[in-house]
Amino acid sequence: MKKAARRDEAKKKRGKPDEASEATTKKAAGRKSPREEDDQPIAGVRIIGGTFRGRNLQYSGDLRTRPMKDRTREAIFNLVGIDVIGRHVFDLFAGTGALGLEAMSRGAAKATLVERHLPTRNLIEDNIRTLGLEDRAIAVFSDAFMFARKLQPDEQGTSWVVFCSPPYELFVSRRDDMLAMIAGIVAKMPVGSTLIVETDEHFDTALLPDTIEWRVRKYYPAFVSIAEKTE
Repeated sequence: MKKAARRDEAKKKRGKPDEASEATTKKAAGRKSPREEDDQPIAGVRIIGGTFRGRNLQYSGDLRTRPMKDRTREAIFNLVGIDVIGRHVFDLFAGTGALGLEAMSRGAAKATLVERHLPTRNLIEDNIRTLGLEDRAIAVFSDAFMFARKLQPDEQGTSWVVFCSPPYELFVSRRDDMLAMIAGIVAKMPVGSTLIVETDEHFDTALLPDTIEWRVRKYYPAFVSIAEKTE
């Protein structure tokens, strides 16, 4: 009888976590993973370098626009550096317009910011006006795929800087269209141009056009691929 009682008591102890373990489990359950922290809403968007450094941009808070993290944007411009100076910048999935306007702040000659969501496009236009760039920057209400198909060099052969930072989901639902668009830009952009493509970690960057060399950098959860046309 005593042995049976001891066995029952031992089973009960094994089946019940101690208070310290339970507290640790609850604490761990309440802690955000790095991925969850990266998915949190961005409080505000600002220019981080150049003439307009520190200037805030209007942002509706709509997560569909998925503004790029400041640290990722800064890393990109550290890599691209003086390549934006005097260039024509195209921001194909503009969202807040932060990439194109950051490039203008750092010396780009002009910028075309493409956005298919009209209220968001109107906010970009407001940001352009606030920065006093109406004569050198334009917000275009258009589908990026359609815009890219019509994109052609100007008569002067001005070099481009093209930002392609779409919703990550498009690399799944419209992967072939995305790859065709990127290949088309590579083929058409003038010598001396730079193309920057942002994807997430699930996209295989080996699928990018092999007609040009790519530098790939990881800024979790983003992968940034940069190609410079030298010939």
